[in-house]
Amino acid sequence: MAKQIVYTLFLVLLSTTGLTTASSAAAVGTSKRAINFIQASCKATTYPTECFNSLSGYANSVQTSPRRLAETALTVTVSQAQSTKLFVSRLARFKGLKKREVQAIRDCIEEINDTVDRLNKSVHEVKMCGSARGRDQFWFHMSNAQTWTSAALTNANTCSDGFSGRIMDGRIKNSVRARIVNLGRGTSNALALINAFAKKY
Repeated sequence: MAKQIVYTLFLVLLSTTGLTTASSAAAVGTSKRAINFIQASCKATTYPTECFNSLSGYANSVQTSPRRLAETALTVTVSQAQSTKLFVSRLARFKGLKKREVQAIRDCIEEINDTVDRLNKSVHEVKMCGSARGRDQFWFHMSNAQTWTSAALTNANTCSDGFSGRIMDGRIKNSVRARIVNLGRGTSNALALINAFAKKY
């Protein structure tokens, strides 16, 4: 009787282990397909390396969905814009800033505020694309997403323009521009992925 119980427990354990192993293998397979999808999608962007590095960590939620990839790219860029805004805001507290630097920082903060707002609106529009009823409704939301993201990119570039000219050369200019360049690349990639999503419709 004892031997029978032990044997039964052994079979149950073996069965459970087999199921777990199979599930793990399936999960790994799905993740690999998602990674390949993200990598292939990022190759169509202007900055593929930055695109893949920023989005590959979201493979399990993106899977192979062009909409979720575009939405994730936007969400990541919103976080990047918020981080940039915080960084630039802290620069305003530095002592010894030139009058023009102070004004450029203030203008930049305003532009980044607009960038965050417009990217958030684009996230909403891409989500609405997923629940659109019919072609007209889809393209209404898609057009809005493209417009808001393009405007966000313009805002980021405008911030950088405020630090142009030799008179602005120095640590502040270099620090801001480095952040804005990264934000611009993220926004550009998000727009490319939105456009790719549109082509899949």
